[in-house]
Amino acid sequence: MIFNKNSVIDGLIIPVFKPLNWTSFDVVKKLRNDFKKAFKLKKIKVGHAGTLDPLATGLLLVCTGKSTKIIEKLQNLEKTYLATFYFGKTTPSFDMETDFDKSFPIDHISENLIIETLKYFTGNIEQKPPIYSALKFKGTRMYEIARKGENIDIDFRNVTIHEFKMLNNNFPEFDFKIRCSKGTYIRSLANDFGKKIKSGAYLKYLERYSIGKYTLKDSYTIGSISKALLNN
Repeated sequence: MIFNKNSVIDGLIIPVFKPLNWTSFDVVKKLRNDFKKAFKLKKIKVGHAGTLDPLATGLLLVCTGKSTKIIEKLQNLEKTYLATFYFGKTTPSFDMETDFDKSFPIDHISENLIIETLKYFTGNIEQKPPIYSALKFKGTRMYEIARKGENIDIDFRNVTIHEFKMLNNNFPEFDFKIRCSKGTYIRSLANDFGKKIKSGAYLKYLERYSIGKYTLKDSYTIGSISKALLNN
């Protein structure tokens, strides 16, 4: 990919690897500042096409210039994740952002039960987004409401799980490949899965591997982009 002033303004779609503990906005802010500095621009439009939680890693599509006009189209593309569910415990955030709140029995869990349960979460399903999310409720980010200890009634949303496949059994952890539609919360999927098998579960690890035709293997690190800009 060519990083120069014209290409950035005309519009790039950059597949970026989002590191652990970075927010999606952190990535956008860093690259926007790098572009402005490298090409002496007062301003440049930069945005991303689909948020990744800070504790998730993987593919983030960053759009520049005129390509920011197609962000919504890119957000609608199918996504693929590699995920690890840990069974027997839950957290309020459904991932490792918050401490464990409950423990559950796991002696009855087998690989066959896991595989059999996958079919209940394949196809068109309903799920509630986690309260620890950036979605807004009456103008306030839900995670802000959650951190105050308040409860809200979250509506179910329709999402589609195109593929849900077990990859590894490291009991009480299981690794999965999940190919899904826009708006799917893998954290909610882990929580619901735990309930379905009469136990509990939280999302221990998440990496986004692909968005439409864009894949992680073709992505750039933030450092490699910064280095390329320095050489312009």
